[in-house]
Amino acid sequence: MTPVEPDSDETANPPKDAAAATTGISDAERELYGGRLRYDQSYVRHEGPLTRLGFGHMAAALPRMVGMVLRTGWETDPRALAGVVAAQLGQGVTAGWGLVAVNSVLTQLFADGPTADKLREALPSLAVLAVAAVATALLSAWSTAMSGRLEPQVERVVSARYYTAVTGVEVEATERPEVQRVLEAGKFGTDSARSMLRLSVGVGNVVIGMAAAAVVLASLHWALLPMLLAIALPKGWGAVRSARRDYLSRLNWVDHRRAIASLLAYLTRPHAAGEIRVHAAGTKLLSSYEEMSRQTEAEQRRLARAQASTDLVAGGFAGLASLACYGVLWWLLSTGGLPLAVGGTAVIAIRTSTARLTSLVQQVNRLYEELLFLTDTEDAIKVAGENAIPASGRPLPSPVLEVRTEGVSFTYPGADGPSLKGVSVRVPRGKVTALVGANGSGKTTLTKVLAGLLLPSEGDVWWVGEAGDRVELREADRAQVFRTVGLLAQDFPRWEMTAAANVAIGAGDRPRDMDRVRKAAEEAGVLDLIEGLPHGWDSIVFKGYERGVQLSGGQWQRLGSARTRYRQAPFLLVDEPTSALDPHAEIDSFRGLWSLAEEGHAVVLVTHRLAATMRADHIYVLDQGRVVEDGTHDELMTHTGGLYQGMFTAQAAQYGLAPTTDTLPGPRSMQPSDHKTAS
Repeated sequence: MTPVEPDSDETANPPKDAAAATTGISDAERELYGGRLRYDQSYVRHEGPLTRLGFGHMAAALPRMVGMVLRTGWETDPRALAGVVAAQLGQGVTAGWGLVAVNSVLTQLFADGPTADKLREALPSLAVLAVAAVATALLSAWSTAMSGRLEPQVERVVSARYYTAVTGVEVEATERPEVQRVLEAGKFGTDSARSMLRLSVGVGNVVIGMAAAAVVLASLHWALLPMLLAIALPKGWGAVRSARRDYLSRLNWVDHRRAIASLLAYLTRPHAAGEIRVHAAGTKLLSSYEEMSRQTEAEQRRLARAQASTDLVAGGFAGLASLACYGVLWWLLSTGGLPLAVGGTAVIAIRTSTARLTSLVQQVNRLYEELLFLTDTEDAIKVAGENAIPASGRPLPSPVLEVRTEGVSFTYPGADGPSLKGVSVRVPRGKVTALVGANGSGKTTLTKVLAGLLLPSEGDVWWVGEAGDRVELREADRAQVFRTVGLLAQDFPRWEMTAAANVAIGAGDRPRDMDRVRKAAEEAGVLDLIEGLPHGWDSIVFKGYERGVQLSGGQWQRLGSARTRYRQAPFLLVDEPTSALDPHAEIDSFRGLWSLAEEGHAVVLVTHRLAATMRADHIYVLDQGRVVEDGTHDELMTHTGGLYQGMFTAQAAQYGLAPTTDTLPGPRSMQPSDHKTAS
């Protein structure tokens, strides 16, 4: 396979384990996917650092990780965070207190004298031990309660900050790959703050408990602390190796399973049923599944053997360290250098601490992984802020009667040339303005400029009022611009929600008005369809859910039209609004657009259906980003050899008939309802 390009020096020289894990691609994967099936997502760049994670690296990163969690928690709910910290510190104190009580009990039991007297003298220490156990349980419960209160708040605050930031980014910035990758990577860390908080609580509990044990042991005898470290370090090394091995295994399992799931999904998809059976695609997919599954099994066996070797080495070193330490402990006890009670306390403390160490390493490993993702989210929020749409600006004239571009050019980031070159158009209210041209001529880009989604690289976009006052787009209050515009894009969103929500979301900043929803649906010709569904407006317009229904492309287009009508914006920009409609529905849809113009809306129509543009008030013909012709249909048809005349004639010739002239209303300029103020 072609390896993923490293994003930092850390990934430039992966360890041998990681290099070995990237080999062994099955022939089926090469044939179907060209190699290992991996997502082209920013989070993939973290796989290298995670495979290189060592004990020292973890220890160095721990303060930063905990600091980020504490800062996020303090900004969210300082009282809950204080409760968690207090509970963890309290558990550390009670752990040390309990260890001192254990030493006292053992001292009493190992003292000379009758057993009854020793038990009686040990009762106060046993009582202290019981109180410590109860206190530990209460503090643990308090920590759980405070963490449960804090965790969802932290996740909500971080997620809200991220999504609020990215939805306010300039559209032009999202076209830049270096910005979009940062923004996209941030979504994988929105729940990492919650995970980091939970893991930090666990890490804090273990660290404080081990620190308390170390303090108690050092106070009992100076030699006990080195013993604890001597046993803990080999176990820590082994735990880090095991955690990394587990991560590599999971990483490769995910790659293989992703490929298997991808091909198996086609076997049950209705749209693939024909080729599965007729073309024998199912036979190919099933044979590939068996080969890839065998490859996965072989990979798992290889990793299991390697894991066993690592565990054997780590366990051997830990065993030797334990043997040496317990030998020293036996020597101290046998020579009288250490009281028997202190020796018993040391054994309990060492066994407890080393048992906790594996859990500590696993949690810190996870914590480090979550840190990388949360850092991505913080970076995304920062980048989004640097590329945000301004929150304020000059108010638009009231009312706005026209949008006008003057010499507008626009170049998409990374493009070889401009998509628009010196474009000047007028979009008055009460008129239908058509934009026509070949694919890639700049029509959709121009609608985005008119909507305020894209700022021109050169030229001006003026929002003109009744008295001739005007505001340029760059200086305007963009939120007000957006409130003035309604969009129906060619690839408009099909929300996996109810039919009512799919219409009302056209004015998502206002409470739903079902009377207006029904009226918009009626005007778009979709009311009877929706109200005839088994669950009516509460039907989920997406298969796979309860109350789910499947709409055709044309039905979806009508629903999208209803969404735009529900918005009731004075300027409507519609891009290929009838591409999926049958002829009668298409005629009705265009009639509806002309009726909106009669009501005083400005309608910008992007379409390849030139029979509709015949009746537009003004037509702009674009070619390679320039306006090469403009005028009414009749005026443009007089340009012999003109681009519009050629397109219209070619389209009409497909039917072998001259287009009828009475299927659509005439231009607004020919009707009494024309808005003279917009001319």
